[in-house]
Amino acid sequence: MDNHSCVKILNEWDIVAARQLGRNIARELHFGAVDQARITTAISELARNIFVYAGQGEIRIEKVLQNGRKGLKVIAIDKGPGIENIRKVMEDGYSTSGGLGAGLPGVRRLMDEFDIVSAPNEGTTVTAIKWIR
Repeated sequence: MDNHSCVKILNEWDIVAARQLGRNIARELHFGAVDQARITTAISELARNIFVYAGQGEIRIEKVLQNGRKGLKVIAIDKGPGIENIRKVMEDGYSTSGGLGAGLPGVRRLMDEFDIVSAPNEGTTVTAIKWIR
């Protein structure tokens, strides 16, 4: 299953487009309503982070099939300033933008798998997967 779609994140409306695309693909894969909401919330957080911290990037959404399981993979990619201290940003309540600090830790909790790779001045890639139960 290598179907994938991509939304470039350049403005706030693109966050809405990424959310909608994620919801539509989750629905196609027959995720329940609660998991659809979890996926769209995670996509919204990731897309918002791209917009706020990097200025631009993209959200890729892929259907995945692994060991007989079906799922949805979200990959958020930017070439922004990167994250100097990943451990710190993964702490609940930590925010550099004055927000609630629920962003990346929240995404990790909403999804079944979560990985983040970042380097200062090189950008950030977050990969998260939700499996159908």
